[in-house]
Amino acid sequence: MCIAFLVSFLQCRDLICIQSMDGMLMLFEQESYAFGRFLPGFLLPGPLTYSSRTDSFITVSSCRQVESYKYQVLAFATDADERQETEQQKLSSGKRLAVDWVLNIGEQALDICVVSFNQAISSVFVLGERNFFCLKDNGQIRFMKKLDYSPSCFIPYCSVKEGTINTLVGNHNKMLNVYQDVTLKWATQLPHVPISVKVANLQDLKGVIVTLSDNGHLQCSYLGTDPSLFQAPRVDSREINYEEFDAEMKELQKIIKEATKTQDILPKSEKYRDLIVTAEVSPDLDAESQAIDSEVKAEAIPSVTVKITIQSRVTAQKPNLAVCVQAPLAVTCDQFVFDDLEPDSSETVVLSVFLKGNCSPSELEGNCMVSYNMPTELNPEGIPKVAQCNFRLPLRLICFPAQPSKAANHKLTIDTNKPPISFLTIFPDFVDPSEDDQANVLGFQFLTGSKTTLLASKTSQRYRIQSDQLEDLWLITKELTLRLEEHFKKQNCKDFACTFSGSIPLQEYFELIDRHFELRLSAEKFQELLSERAVQFRAIERRLLTRFKDKTPAPLQHLDTLLEGTFREVIALADAAEENQANMFQAFTKLKSATHLVIMLISLWQKLSTDQVAILEATFLPLAEDTQELGWEETVDAAISYLLRTCLSKSSKEQALTLSSQLCMPKDTSRLKKNITLFCDRLAKGGRLSLSTDLTTQQAAVMAGGCTTIPESDLEERMVIPGSTATFPSHGQIAKQKSQPGLSEDAAEETEKP
Repeated sequence: MCIAFLVSFLQCRDLICIQSMDGMLMLFEQESYAFGRFLPGFLLPGPLTYSSRTDSFITVSSCRQVESYKYQVLAFATDADERQETEQQKLSSGKRLAVDWVLNIGEQALDICVVSFNQAISSVFVLGERNFFCLKDNGQIRFMKKLDYSPSCFIPYCSVKEGTINTLVGNHNKMLNVYQDVTLKWATQLPHVPISVKVANLQDLKGVIVTLSDNGHLQCSYLGTDPSLFQAPRVDSREINYEEFDAEMKELQKIIKEATKTQDILPKSEKYRDLIVTAEVSPDLDAESQAIDSEVKAEAIPSVTVKITIQSRVTAQKPNLAVCVQAPLAVTCDQFVFDDLEPDSSETVVLSVFLKGNCSPSELEGNCMVSYNMPTELNPEGIPKVAQCNFRLPLRLICFPAQPSKAANHKLTIDTNKPPISFLTIFPDFVDPSEDDQANVLGFQFLTGSKTTLLASKTSQRYRIQSDQLEDLWLITKELTLRLEEHFKKQNCKDFACTFSGSIPLQEYFELIDRHFELRLSAEKFQELLSERAVQFRAIERRLLTRFKDKTPAPLQHLDTLLEGTFREVIALADAAEENQANMFQAFTKLKSATHLVIMLISLWQKLSTDQVAILEATFLPLAEDTQELGWEETVDAAISYLLRTCLSKSSKEQALTLSSQLCMPKDTSRLKKNITLFCDRLAKGGRLSLSTDLTTQQAAVMAGGCTTIPESDLEERMVIPGSTATFPSHGQIAKQKSQPGLSEDAAEETEKP
């Protein structure tokens, strides 16, 4: 049974109409079954009502049409019990059920209602999913109202003005709106979502709004406010004591002053952290490697143990620990779930980290994050909180000592202001103390097969890093600077600094960008081909199914052969796309390593502050993962373009230029490479990175060592030759060339080789 309506006729008899799920209207006279009729074209039952004015039943079918059936037509139509008879018997037993009128409303109906008031004509109201309609008795539209919310119920309740009808409409935003025809007259908030609304007169209360929620909550309410019976008492006039006022003012000012001194925004409990997570990395590699499912083609894949301890000072509910390392690194287990932690309790877990992918990572750092709930008096379920810590992995995890190589394609020289330190001191885990020849030269063999050599100058304060791959220089250079800083920090040397005076390897960096972009283009091409072959495969399947379902056998016309060939093409394309995806991941990892290296060289070259390095990293490393929808090239190009038009702009005209708000994959990388070259060019001429876009706040910068800035016209008009390495001379190079006028830069570096 779907809906039941009570119908009263002039013959003083009650008829009950019941609509079943199969579309049958069953009518009962009192308690006796009268007849049943099937509605034509029925699929699902809809709202049903009876109009006494026209003596007809009105419903909304699954075709999204309002349909009206005369009771007389229903009574004389073919009986539903004779539905199984022959067509000739059906025609002789009664007339065919015909609809009186039809109106297409284009949406499903939630409710339907027929109203007739003294000051308004009889109308049929239909509440749809996005509109509600008012119809005449013959199905013509009187008016309709488009709703900007999702309605749940409605009721036309009265006519307060001649020719208009007031309607209550409830929605899923817990609102009840009052309309006069199509005009919104009032809106009120309800404590629940109403699924049914009525207007009732309860004893002396008239016009009570009765609403029913989906959980059975029945509420009787009315529009208005409770009268305020409170009257403010008269204030007794008294003399003002200015001395007490002054003392109170001084006390309040003292409290305000003390409050402004402390900058603790967080509560005191946050000052002493409720939950502390620490990570301890083992100084030695695991005796037995814990590496599993590694793709590295090496004889032995080392692993290192990380011990994570969680200490809780308060009650921590549902603590979860997540351990993250950057791919291609992996952990033996990255998720841990604990029972609730009591105050002054702790939990310890042990896991291992190893190299899983067949390429060197761009970072040797990991992160531990604990999420938990801390209950309070007002919130027993707990307030969600997070505690985290970082840990640093050893270099021995991805490389091991090897024989140094003399020749290399890429070389970098890092200058320091302190005498060179023996590698026996700063790299004790890579140098054998019995071999004195490793004091100034050291070789690193990565698990992926490439080699990197580190040399310390015997006569100057320089270190050279060289390798056949540009991306392999990054981790060794970073490890060198970190260990040098730690060494001099232990000796209480605060003025140690590293600088870079060579050329930024932009050309080699651009080659990695092009390689990554080519793989992105290949991935897009594979996706298009896979889509085409999949459409072809489904079309052949449909034709084969049609042939197989046909009762009369027909030749396949080699459709089976074509289906098998298409299937093989789909599998081959999928394998090629998967291989291209793996190559693109490796290319992106290499690109991130080279980007880290370029950021470090620029920061050492320009002696950038910590905030400026953060801006540089946010510009060149905006994405943790690379996707087809949002790639590295378009994101970095937009970030560099923003800097070139703000803090690195030459004039206010460049600042007025608007950038595109939509990021899409570029056709090539020429614009990106041009912007990167221009970015380094602006930095070389004294530009400084800043989040402020005000030109007046940016001071004229001076090059390192007191060298004045280069005029704009000298470098801006100079053409950038594709394939060349951009060089930006510093004061150190100029001074060196002046001291040795007959010696070239390469010859000068050869004289200072260790």
